Amino acid sequence: MSNEQLSFTVPLLEDDNNKQVDELQPHSTATTTVSVFRTCFNGLNALSGVGILSIPYALASGGWLSLIFLFAIATAAFYSGLLIQTCMDTDPRIRTYPDIGDRAFGNKGRLTASVLMNIELYLVATGFLILEGDNLHNLLPIGEFEVGGLTVGAKQGFIILVALIILPTVWLDNLSLLSYVSASGVLASAVILVSIIWTGAFDGVGFKQRGTLINWDGIPTAVSLYAFCYCSHPVFPTLYTSMKRRHQFSNVLVLCFVLCTICYSSMAIFGYLMFGADVQSQITLNLPTDKLSSRIAIYTTLVNPISKYALMVTPIVNAVKSLIWYRCDKRVLHLFVGTSLMISTVLVALAVPFFGSLMSLVGAFLSITASITLPCVCYLKISGTYRRFNGELVAVSLIIFMSVAVAVFGTYTSVLEIIGNF
Repeated sequence: MSNEQLSFTVPLLEDDNNKQVDELQPHSTATTTVSVFRTCFNGLNALSGVGILSIPYALASGGWLSLIFLFAIATAAFYSGLLIQTCMDTDPRIRTYPDIGDRAFGNKGRLTASVLMNIELYLVATGFLILEGDNLHNLLPIGEFEVGGLTVGAKQGFIILVALIILPTVWLDNLSLLSYVSASGVLASAVILVSIIWTGAFDGVGFKQRGTLINWDGIPTAVSLYAFCYCSHPVFPTLYTSMKRRHQFSNVLVLCFVLCTICYSSMAIFGYLMFGADVQSQITLNLPTDKLSSRIAIYTTLVNPISKYALMVTPIVNAVKSLIWYRCDKRVLHLFVGTSLMISTVLVALAVPFFGSLMSLVGAFLSITASITLPCVCYLKISGTYRRFNGELVAVSLIIFMSVAVAVFGTYTSVLEIIGNF
């Protein structure tokens, strides 16, 4: 596979004269015109995702002291972001995240990075469908219905309906407009946070729950969901190579991580104070649907994944297309692969309709590995730091040890939760 076929993508707003979106070609050497402000916006958009909905549930799972792990993961993720920058500075040929794996460990490193990213994208896209089904059922609590003699549950029906609505966006070759819409993720997260706080402060819910100090049994789930909130590192090479002033990339990371951590911790604290141990895997499912502020939060939650689904699965579609050697019309191949991928995510969403457990699995097994473990390991190999014992080696090794522990225990707990839900 070529570098282009294995690259990770994210909508990037450029500052060129045409103000175009760099949508599926982060490897391009032409995109070096993005200002610091736009890079900050793109970074915030990459870090702002559906994790904000599940983070109150994460805090409820682990208790108040589990917030320490949120800040620890945020710090480790920020540091690994700096290591990605350092790795890229060692070789100007490094343009994408898989390039870093290739520079460190050859084709095996490139393949590992690419597989981790594509599986993560696939499961996040599946989580979008589950999220849509849960929130639509909460908003429109209808019962079961029959289609062609088959009894279909309301949530399952909504998942299929949303998939049919999204499917035409997967068929698109030009995702420019959709990239602009999905870049509203920063605004969407802010709207959801403000709406939920408004619901607690002015719509009768209040902030009366005391919660528990710590729940050791729930710590693996909490840490896994915290890790899911910081799973954007494969995007960082794209942000870095697109900047006008690359030396300010570390400042961009500081701003993005500080603002997102404030947003995530605020949502966790206010959500836990509002609903306590009863908070669900998506806090929007706890909101009273008869209140305007609640409906704003739910509608915003519903619109955002619809606009992002196609951008999430496009790298997977391109990777699958590159593996198919059968000669046929490229448009037909794109339609076939995109439709097949959509059907497969629908089947997984119907089979495993547990948003919190699935996102916990993604956070523990994929996000922590791709965003923390892999950058640290690649840095040690590329820089040669592993050859000499010093403070930096100790710090990076501790981060690797922590991330591996989270991956092992978090994955084990998440799999048990999924099995237990059947």
